[in-house]
Amino acid sequence: MKLPVAELHIHLEGTLEPEMIMELAAKNGVELPYASVDQLRAKYEFSNLQSFLDLFYENMVVLRTAEDFREITLAYLQRAHDSGVRHVELFFDPQAHIQRGLGLGDVIAGIRAGLNVGLERWGISHKLIACFWRHARAAEAMDLMKLLVAEKHDIDGIGLDSSELGFPPELFQEVFDYARAHGLHAVAHAGEEGPADYIWQALDLLKVERVDHGIRCLDDPALVQRLVEEQMPLTVCPLSNIRLRAVDTMADHPLPQMLEKGLKVSVHSDDPAYFGGYMDANFASLMESFNFSTEQLATLASNSFESTFLDEASKQELLAEVQAWVQQQNR
Repeated sequence: MKLPVAELHIHLEGTLEPEMIMELAAKNGVELPYASVDQLRAKYEFSNLQSFLDLFYENMVVLRTAEDFREITLAYLQRAHDSGVRHVELFFDPQAHIQRGLGLGDVIAGIRAGLNVGLERWGISHKLIACFWRHARAAEAMDLMKLLVAEKHDIDGIGLDSSELGFPPELFQEVFDYARAHGLHAVAHAGEEGPADYIWQALDLLKVERVDHGIRCLDDPALVQRLVEEQMPLTVCPLSNIRLRAVDTMADHPLPQMLEKGLKVSVHSDDPAYFGGYMDANFASLMESFNFSTEQLATLASNSFESTFLDEASKQELLAEVQAWVQQQNR
C-alpha cells in the first residue's frame, strides 16, 4: 500500500512528457525547434525559474484541442494513481491557451472530461484551479477573471503563478477580491524565489487559503510564527526547488526544519515532467536525504488532505486511509 496523499501543487501543462509533446506535435502539425525526444530532454537543465518557464511555455503550443487536454489530464492521473494520489487540485494556465486562439470552454471541458474519467477509473477526486500569470498585466488577469465568472466556467478556484521576482502579489489584489466575491477559492505562489514579504502580501492582500511553495518563510521568524498559529497550508515541491536552484541540494532542503517548527507543510510535484518525477519520486528523494519516520510521513500526508478544499466528511475518509497506512507500516 502506497502512502495516500493529496496533490495540491501540480500544473497540468507541467506534466507534458517529452514523448507526448512529440506525439501531439506530429498529430497537430506543430513545428518544434527540436526533432527528437533526446534533443528535447537535452534542454532540461535549468539555471532558475525563468529558464524553465521559457521552455515550459514553448512546449505547450502542442495542445490544440479539447481531446488533447483530456489526454494529458488522463496521462497525469495514471501516474498520480501509481504514486498514491487520492485527490488532486489541478492548476492550469488559461492565458497560455487563449492567447493562442483556443476556446476557454474547450480547454476546461477537455480537462474536466479527463478528471471525470480519473474519478471513475481510479477514484481520484478533484478540484480545478485557474492560475493567472503574474508576469502579465493585472488588468489582463482581471478581464479573464470576469470572463470566467460571466461565462460560468467550471472552476473551483484561482491561483497566481509564473515569474515571481518583480511581480509581487499586491498587483493582483483586485482580481482575488473579485474571485472570492464570486465564491472561488484562492491560492498563490509566494516565497519560492521571491522574498518572505511576498508571503505576507499573499496572506493579507490576496487572502489566500494556501501558499504554494512558501519556503522563504524561514527568513522571517514573525511570519513563521503566524503561519504556525494559523496552520496556513504550504505546498512544498522538493524536486522542483532543486532543479530550479531555489535550494542547492536535497540535503539542504528546508522541509525537515519546516516540519519541526510545526508549519503545515505537504509535498507536491509541481511540474513533474520537467523536474525529475511525480509524487513518489519526490518522497523517495526526501527519504534518501532525511529518512523520515513513519510518523513524519503520515504528518505530511495528513497535512495534504487537511489542506484540500474538500468537505470535512471527505477529508476524514482520506485521513482514515493515512491511519490505515500507518498501521500497515507498524505491523
